[in-house]
Amino acid sequence: MARKVVSRKQKREEAEAAEALEAEGKIKKKKKAKRKSRKKEPVEVRMKVYWGVFNHAMKRVALYEFNQKKAAQKKASDLSVEGKPPHFVAKVKQEVEA
Repeated sequence: MARKVVSRKQKREEAEAAEALEAEGKIKKKKKAKRKSRKKEPVEVRMKVYWGVFNHAMKRVALYEFNQKKAAQKKASDLSVEGKPPHFVAKVKQEVEA
């Protein structure tokens, strides 16, 4: 099969002719349909901060309200008696269920 050879000059002439017809109003240009957004609406997640007492393996041993930091530190010091691995207190964020 032989390919039809079209020069750049011929293509340009065709494009100019199409633009001229469009300018006269004989040919209407099709508008592209707007694509609907597929993004999901972000769900608002509420978080609450607690104090967690953790052991050396990062396993949570106890959980206290944020205003009870002294109680959490006392629990950590009680669990960290001499000869046992140390326990520590860290902030924990959890999702609030409505």
